[in-house]
Formats: sequence, C-alpha cells, structure tokens
Amino acid sequence: MHTDVNELFSALWTDYIQMTPSAAKVHELLGKGEDIINDHIALRTFNLPKVNLQVLAAHFEALGYKACGDYNFEAKKLNAKHYEHPDPTQPKVFISELLVEEFSPELQDKVAFLVEQIDEKALTQKDFLYSGRHWKLDSETYQALLAESEYAAWVAAIGYRANHFTVSVNHLPGYDSLQEVNQALKEGGFVLNTSGGEIKGSAEVLLEQSSTMADQIEVAFEDTKLKIPSCFYEFALRYPKPDGELYTGFVAASADKIFESTNAVFGKQSA
Repeated sequence: MHTDVNELFSALWTDYIQMTPSAAKVHELLGKGEDIINDHIALRTFNLPKVNLQVLAAHFEALGYKACGDYNFEAKKLNAKHYEHPDPTQPKVFISELLVEEFSPELQDKVAFLVEQIDEKALTQKDFLYSGRHWKLDSETYQALLAESEYAAWVAAIGYRANHFTVSVNHLPGYDSLQEVNQALKEGGFVLNTSGGEIKGSAEVLLEQSSTMADQIEVAFEDTKLKIPSCFYEFALRYPKPDGELYTGFVAASADKIFESTNAVFGKQSA
C-alpha cells in the first residue's frame, strides 16, 4: 500500500486521464493554468468479501482516512461510504459496492467468477486502486451484466480505478457558481449528465453537483473490442453549515443521479 497520500492521488489521476481523455481538456478549460483542487474521488466494487468496500477503504485508512458517512441506493442496489483525511485539503473518498446477492443467480455467478480470478496478493499492492481489470471478460458476459446492472458491467469492464475525480468549485478561480461552470463546459462542447437536472442538489441540502457524461473509449474483451463508457468528471459546490464550516458529506438523492454519468449515451462526448 502507498505510504504517501499525495503519491497515491497522483497515480490515480495519471491512470484516470488515460481512461478519460476529456478530463485533461476540462482541467485546461476550467483551470486556465491554475491548480484545481480535487473535492473527492469515487471508486466502485462488488460487495463480495474478497473485494468489498472495506478492502478498498483499507488503502485509504492506512493513510489516515476515517469513515464519515453511510449511504444506501435501493434502486441501484448499492451501499456506499465516504472517507475523510485529518488534513481537510486532501480529497474526500467515496466508495460504493454492488449488493450482488440482490441480483439474479446468473449475475451472481458471473461476478463471482470474475472475482475468483483476482490474485489475493494483488489486493494489498500499492497500485491496486488503479490497476484496472484482473479477470478475463468476453463481450457476451459484459452485455449480460449490462442488461441487469450498468454498474456491474462498468466494474467488470473497467476494473479498479477512479470512477471520477471532482473539481471543488469553491476553490475554482474565476467561477462564482456551478451554473457558470456548467455553461463554460457546454460552450466547450462537453456533454453534461442531465438526469435529475444539470445540477443535482441545492443550497438547502448544502451541496450542488454536476458532471460530464463518461468518455466512450475502446476496451478490449477476450473476443472483440467495444466502445463503452469509461470515466467522467464531476463538479461540486459546497455550502456552509450553521457553524460556518463547509458541509463535507454527500447527498444520496444527488449521488444516485451522478451514478448515471456512466450510462451509455450516443453522440460525441466532448469537443
């Protein structure tokens, strides 16, 4: 496991922009040469003991992160937790897991077969959180998973890596609102996730979020190559709590819609 938190996030970012070519363009568009503060990253997994949420979280807990919130997504059959570092300038981490037992026996068998192929030793290697896919996968299995759960298909095809990074709009020079950020993105040719509206959340729930739709990239399967959704970029604006401190949690109703950023869409993803 990593011993330096900055080194871990740097490695996650390098992997992420390889899977998400549009992210580097977004970074350039919004940052205008300035550093961009990352609000949080998100990771996805299955709730099988070998690779469950806690297995991924251990990599962050070793660096001082602590669990700070629990979330449940009934319709998508997911659980999630978010983690925070004692240094508030470090990104928050949002980890979700698919409740595999709530799906068909066919999906359960397929996911179990994938997870069985992971070498136990890989799980504690320093690069596990950005190591990608650890199993053989054919397009038929991918399509069968996709028919039941977009999330299951995404993890099966993309593997272990950051599902998204998130720009902290609070710390973004030159922008006063999420609406302004969204407008700049649309003018730049980027496609936004409109599920539940372009902006999910509100000042009332202390968090506003928006996101691009995931890039479409060519992924190799055992039998063919397919263009499928990879990763996306999120944007978060946080509001102060009554004590004046910025809210650091997440809003389940909004996150539910953000998950849909990896749904397949047709048409170009970015300029």
